Amino acid sequence: MAESFESARALILSKVAPMQAISVPLIDAVGRVAAAEVRAPRDVPGWDNSAMDGFAVRAEDCRSLPSLLVDGYIPAGGDACGIRVGRGQAVRIMTGAPVPQGCDCVVPIEETQEQDGRLVIRGQVKLGDHIRLRGEDVQKGAVVLAVGCVIRPAQINMLASFGLKTVVVHRRPSVAILSTGDELVEPGEPTGPGQIYNSNAYALAAAVLEIGGEPLLLGIARDDHASLRQLLTAGLQADVLITSAGVSMGDRDLVCEVLEEVGVERQFWQVDIKPGKPTAFGLKDGKPVFSLPGNPVSSLVTFEQFVRPALLQMLGHQRVIKPYVKAVLQETVTKKAGRVHFLRVLVTDNGQQLVATSAGDQNTGILSTLLQANGLAVLPADRAQFAAGEEVDIHLIAEISEPCCRS
Repeated sequence: MAESFESARALILSKVAPMQAISVPLIDAVGRVAAAEVRAPRDVPGWDNSAMDGFAVRAEDCRSLPSLLVDGYIPAGGDACGIRVGRGQAVRIMTGAPVPQGCDCVVPIEETQEQDGRLVIRGQVKLGDHIRLRGEDVQKGAVVLAVGCVIRPAQINMLASFGLKTVVVHRRPSVAILSTGDELVEPGEPTGPGQIYNSNAYALAAAVLEIGGEPLLLGIARDDHASLRQLLTAGLQADVLITSAGVSMGDRDLVCEVLEEVGVERQFWQVDIKPGKPTAFGLKDGKPVFSLPGNPVSSLVTFEQFVRPALLQMLGHQRVIKPYVKAVLQETVTKKAGRVHFLRVLVTDNGQQLVATSAGDQNTGILSTLLQANGLAVLPADRAQFAAGEEVDIHLIAEISEPCCRS
């Protein structure tokens, strides 16, 4: 009996866990997920400092005196020890320089006029103007990197500002990818009668790379036990194994059979979805094994729905299933009840709402329709018809504003 869509995905996610933690150089951590908490070892800023190039002064003097005596200079990186702003005095100061004793505000240089060692202030001056207080950004002991946080340039900046050179992240899973079928040849090789290029492997490898995994292309297994057994055994050395094709009901669809022979425990075979019903999932010593259909559209759709969330979880992500958006169908859609359908659609914003238009021929052999789509309308299994104007759930596979390959 085929597994339901939701139960199949839930089962997969219940069987995979984040990869172990490793320490990597900061620059190698971009896009990866933090596996250990980092707390601020000190206040940021570490001292009261000037936010502007200007003059450190006393606000009261600026209101009561016609001019101030310029006495002293503190550059960025300078030392304010021994420098004090007394009544009627001003100290030239640069951005980031420590604020001297006695100062309670900084006046930007463009709001002043200096002549013969005297400073005239133009405009209003308030207590605390242009002074960045110690710890106003981050206080010592505050969490600056939480477990599960995706590390972006801002996080790298913060960690580097504390002098850290490495960060603890989850290891990237290695993902072995095996295509099966006597009809396949590798790109660049000549094709014979009835042969096609092994495109699925490259598409799946690209999808793995896109989310941060490390793909390993195993090549092509022929439709015989010996070839399948050899390459499947090799693929099981990786953290994850993905096979493409060979999981339907034909007499040469041997993948599930040989997987059992090499010790993979089948968790389910077939899911109530279209496209992608002949999808299987198993485990070998805790390692996930995904057997996807050979049809290019089905292969990519099932990767998106099942493999992608699993890999994200292994990478340490805490949100692994993309949230759906709502969009209004622009045409009536009819399907058979009993399976969840993923309708390839182009989602656009008309200024009032998101609308979804069919990307074209929904036959599973039409790959160009997937190129023109930026979303998959998720049509529930228990319904057969969806009216134009009806709002449906959309699983976005590209940005709404991203141009598609429309002819």
